[in-house]
Amino acid sequence: MPRVDVPVTLITRSGVAPATEVNGDATNNHSVANDGSTWIEVRNSGSTVARVVSARFANTIDGQTTAAKTWSIPTSATRRIGPFPVRMYGTTLQIDVDNAELKLAAYKLATQA
Repeated sequence: MPRVDVPVTLITRSGVAPATEVNGDATNNHSVANDGSTWIEVRNSGSTVARVVSARFANTIDGQTTAAKTWSIPTSATRRIGPFPVRMYGTTLQIDVDNAELKLAAYKLATQA
């Protein structure tokens, strides 16, 4: 199956409500539209162990895949992670989770005129 899309909520000066969380899918994992000003919010809804979220790099180095960047999310905690430079992570950010206890939301800043 394809990766589960995490919609990106645009932050403006008018303000926005918190984004609707997407349940972690450790089988199919997730994708997020990325323009370099995107960040993710990851909440560990569990109360017993830390969980791990990873972002995959878009490119190889000398033909070798680079290990994903990982973050540990403590029990009952929320972390905001990013932004993700397009040259490193691509225009579609691939996010992997190790458990459904992780809940994901994505945000980006509106461009200023």
